[in-house]
Amino acid sequence: MESRVTRMFRRTVAPGIEMRQFEPRDAETVFAVVERNREHLRQWLPWVDGTHSPEDIRQFILRVQAQFEADQGPNAGVWVDGVFAGNVGCHPIDRANRSSSLGYWIDAAQQGKGVITRCCAAMLDYLFDELRLHRVEIRCATGNTRSCAIPERLGFTREGSLREGEWVNDRWVDLVVWGMLEEQWRAAAPSHPIYSAP
Repeated sequence: MESRVTRMFRRTVAPGIEMRQFEPRDAETVFAVVERNREHLRQWLPWVDGTHSPEDIRQFILRVQAQFEADQGPNAGVWVDGVFAGNVGCHPIDRANRSSSLGYWIDAAQQGKGVITRCCAAMLDYLFDELRLHRVEIRCATGNTRSCAIPERLGFTREGSLREGEWVNDRWVDLVVWGMLEEQWRAAAPSHPIYSAP
């Protein structure tokens, strides 16, 4: 039987930036950052209002650990200089169609530094190279310009929008659908500016 260590998803993304699969011991740390960013995050993320304690985070971590163990994709904490800063994760992989979607969030204090863009690029490398996916989506609320800038920066194709596609904070939001195909990523990734961007 494989040990937990061999099943750990971990990537050094850039000097001082690391992603690693969430573990239950992270619950208090993650909750503290969510709590500090509650108003910032709840505008666009439906899970924030239902997150009231470290135990809620621990239950999420147990779910995404099981997802990873079932080979359905990682959910990784983002650590900047050893300090927890956010999350980049997969929704469960559709194996029949070799596809998945990404979600992400970051501490407001770390916004605008390219951290999540770099982490998404590293996650895409993993999904296309190691898990052999064919397609990855990102869906962002139309008004969430910071979030939509990430797939645009990474070269995703804007494929359309879903009217009132998600219920967030007592209102419906329209979602932009961004898509990346395996061959599209392979063509762009070697010279992608995100790997040399400050």
